[in-house]
Amino acid sequence: MLILQIAVILLASKLAGELSVKLRQPAVLGKLLIGILLGPAVLGIIKGTEVLDEISQIGVILLMFIAGLETDTDEFKRTGIASAYVGIGGVIVPLALGYAAGALLDLPPLQAVFLGLLLSATSVSISVQSLKEMGRLKSREGTTILGAAVIDDVLVIIALAFVMSLAGGDVNLGLVILKKIAFFLIAIAFGWKAVPWILHKFAPLRVTESIISAALIVCFSLSYFAEYTGVAAIIGAYIAGVSISLTGYKHEVTEKVETISYAVFVPVFFTSIGVKVQFEGVSSQYGLIVGLSLLAILTKIIGSSLGARLAKFDWKHSLGIGSAMVSRGEVALIIAAIGQEAGLLTADLLTVLVVVVLITTIVTPPMMKAFFPKNS
Repeated sequence: MLILQIAVILLASKLAGELSVKLRQPAVLGKLLIGILLGPAVLGIIKGTEVLDEISQIGVILLMFIAGLETDTDEFKRTGIASAYVGIGGVIVPLALGYAAGALLDLPPLQAVFLGLLLSATSVSISVQSLKEMGRLKSREGTTILGAAVIDDVLVIIALAFVMSLAGGDVNLGLVILKKIAFFLIAIAFGWKAVPWILHKFAPLRVTESIISAALIVCFSLSYFAEYTGVAAIIGAYIAGVSISLTGYKHEVTEKVETISYAVFVPVFFTSIGVKVQFEGVSSQYGLIVGLSLLAILTKIIGSSLGARLAKFDWKHSLGIGSAMVSRGEVALIIAAIGQEAGLLTADLLTVLVVVVLITTIVTPPMMKAFFPKNS
């Protein structure tokens, strides 16, 4: 059954992506929407399974690994301040207005803070694909977005640990922060010193595709280490990609990893997001879904765009950067699951927020296409 599901997903995602391009929209939008059509919400042809989720996870890891491989590190250094402004702005505004929305919904203060925190999360895996399709991944705005996503992730995770400690969860805030610092120090040192050595040692091996295997070992190992220390796996994958991009094996790895990724794993990732959509239990919550979706979209655009303006981007590029930060993706879903487990989210509100997260993911590609200036 899984083999047939993958065959259907690959066929449908490629056709939907092509149709989306013909309609002058990013291909990724078609892949997301075809997932909704094929999934339990509409036709029920594809059902979410644990194995499909694992394949999808590999897809998002490889997508961010490729983003790291294609990062211009010189440009990345130049956009460090801009990334900080965008990342911090994209946390402060959703956190503040999310808290205000929670207060209006009569949530207790801690739960209102948690709602704001959830709305502050960002996952740029969808944005990365849109940037690639628009030829902007290596641009100043592209590297700013990627850097801002890393900063956003760190800030939100540390704030989450603080909130969980106040909620009575067994969380040592100092230990959490120490683990994050340890991850980045170890990952950067590993990428700088160990990765070139590993690739150099694998290169002369008389086995098939030894360099690609070495690159994937680095990618998956850093992704696991990131997840183990409480940082999103996609951050580990991105650092792995950047590390390999600084070696002489960059082009060989990029070409072959893209072939593997876009042939199977990445289409499954995009389509599986749509498959997760469920419309049950939301019929009486349409008003709340619309309100929170608008809040989620506008707060990210406002916060991150203002940060980009502070970094001296013009308004069109600032709005494009802000729209790229809108998708909450798997990061927000993980935070939501943690919140429910800790009693900070009711089952009804969790359902609403899952739909909101999916809406932010679906609207991100067309907003980026609309906001970014056409020829610049």
